[in-house]
Amino acid sequence: MALLGNSAIYLGLALSIYSLVIMLIGVKKQNQQLVDSGKGAILSVFLVTAISMALLLYLLGTSQFQFEYVKNYTSTELPLVYKLAALWAGNAGSLLLWTFFLALYNVMIMNSRMLRGNPMVPYVGMILTANTVFFMFILAFVAKPFVLLDEVPLEGNGLNPMLQNPGMMLHPVTLYLGYVGLSVPFAFAMAALLLKNIDDFWIKVTRRWTIVAWLFLTLGNLLGAQWAYVELGWGGYWAWDPVENASFMPWLTATAFLHSVMIQERKNMLKVWNVSLIIISYALTLFGTFLVRSGVLTSVHAFSNSNLGTYFLLYMGIAVIGGLYVLMSRYHLLRRDSGQFESLLSKESSFLLNNLILVGAAFSVFWGTNFPLISEAVRGTKVTVGAPFFNQVNAPIMLALLFVMAVCPLIAWQRSSLKNFRDNFLIPLALTVVLFLALVAMGMTKIWALVSFSVVGFLFLTHIQEFYRGIRARRKMTQETVPVAAWRLMIRNKRRYGGYIVHFGIAMIAIGIIGSNNFESDLAKTVKQGETIEIAGYTLTYESLAQRSEGINDIVFADLAVSKNGQAVGVIRAEKVFYGNWPEPSTEVGLISTFKEDLYVALSAWEPDGRATFSIKVNPLVKWIWTGGIIVVIGSLFAIWKGRFGNVVPKYTGVERKVS
Repeated sequence: MALLGNSAIYLGLALSIYSLVIMLIGVKKQNQQLVDSGKGAILSVFLVTAISMALLLYLLGTSQFQFEYVKNYTSTELPLVYKLAALWAGNAGSLLLWTFFLALYNVMIMNSRMLRGNPMVPYVGMILTANTVFFMFILAFVAKPFVLLDEVPLEGNGLNPMLQNPGMMLHPVTLYLGYVGLSVPFAFAMAALLLKNIDDFWIKVTRRWTIVAWLFLTLGNLLGAQWAYVELGWGGYWAWDPVENASFMPWLTATAFLHSVMIQERKNMLKVWNVSLIIISYALTLFGTFLVRSGVLTSVHAFSNSNLGTYFLLYMGIAVIGGLYVLMSRYHLLRRDSGQFESLLSKESSFLLNNLILVGAAFSVFWGTNFPLISEAVRGTKVTVGAPFFNQVNAPIMLALLFVMAVCPLIAWQRSSLKNFRDNFLIPLALTVVLFLALVAMGMTKIWALVSFSVVGFLFLTHIQEFYRGIRARRKMTQETVPVAAWRLMIRNKRRYGGYIVHFGIAMIAIGIIGSNNFESDLAKTVKQGETIEIAGYTLTYESLAQRSEGINDIVFADLAVSKNGQAVGVIRAEKVFYGNWPEPSTEVGLISTFKEDLYVALSAWEPDGRATFSIKVNPLVKWIWTGGIIVVIGSLFAIWKGRFGNVVPKYTGVERKVS
């Protein structure tokens, strides 16, 4: 097994190098047979990578403890589903998964019917294959997945309890798909510049790829937040942990890119900016991987310290410097025939402002994340940057972003008049004022919450108005019923209305964040059996404390009867799990969740006489975050549903165009 696994890795490395070299020669010599040979090698790389991953999954699932990776991350008592999930529990397995996704993306592009004969394809293949060479090198010589132990242990170390959660079955996978997915638009951007194709062709080709990568990044962040909420027991979902930030930064810059490319497509503007954004987004995915695997920053998400960080830092430097060199060498071409802004009051300007806000947010997160390293390098003292810094800096930035999201759909292209502003914004603004006054009348006094909820309400109102106007205009022309007119309007403008649905989802997420950060209640209290705890209208009666066994694990659990304003709600159970092969216990929180609020109970400690200490929180509106995430997914899928590359991709044959 070890021989087969290692041979597959070495063969994958050799094939990757062969593919890169042979396609480079094929492009230089305009030899289609050599290019096709390189494409065949890319398919072979995918196959051997798939074999390697399938083999490692088999070893994990069957508890082959003679392999170091299996012994480190599984045990015989572990359920099969978590044995398989151990694939991404350590460096070697997670990098193998990353390489598999990279090879998969490469094969899909190389064999796309819509891209057949396109001269950019060999260049894209070479850039993606260069990535594959790096990861195959790491798997072959640094983080080896098939290392055999000198002695076969009877039992493995088991999986970190924090990873034994359904969310961790999906969170790393979606995050990797997003990370790797951003390499596709980067490869196309570099290919377009190398071929001196300075139009928006590469953007149109990669639009769906970019949205898919963005969607997976979104899912990865949301699933990670949900995992932290239910698994870590601290009552929150986002702590501005360095690894959380590492996945959030490319999401911000990719979001900026998805908006700014619309200006290039429509107005032939921001070409340099768009290429720069995709280089930055790609670099941030590598930077995030560096943070996770280098051990330079402490995080509950990070892998153990290793020398992988040095390799990733070096590779990131090569990729960024190479990308910037290609960009600067074609800078004069990108600036030529570029459009200009005609008015500050235009959709183009609002999109640019949107970009500046998103990049500003990414920079603030980058600075806060890396300041401890900078401080240690300069002053010799590592200064901790905590959540208060990130909240204070990013709260106004994100509020400004929500406002721009609300305004942008109603502003005209090129130039907006005062009449346009009056006609488009009068009703939403008036209703927003009504909403503000209603919140004040309901007793809301926190000014930041009032302003934030009002801005989110304004966003909803402007988008609803856009839907209303579109449906009304269509009905006037077709006499269709409202549902039919709405569906056909959306289906004929999938990208536009899919984006609006995404905005609705983002607004719902914002509602959850605003509510939970401004109006939470928390209490820690030690009580005897039969005593009650009062918090935010809830009455919790501590009924019992008991212990049970599940395999080699011992579970201490407490039951509390819950009522709200005198009405019985149910029984909530909070647990502390002691794993037989892990030194630290895990917290399993008790949770009653509604759209209004979450009752969140964690068992902190207990005494021999039956007394127990509970950490209790009432988190308003958290469920809006997870529901908003579902809406974002629906909108993203709608925007890319049945996209037609055939309308935007010109046909070529062979590798007819030379690099000049």
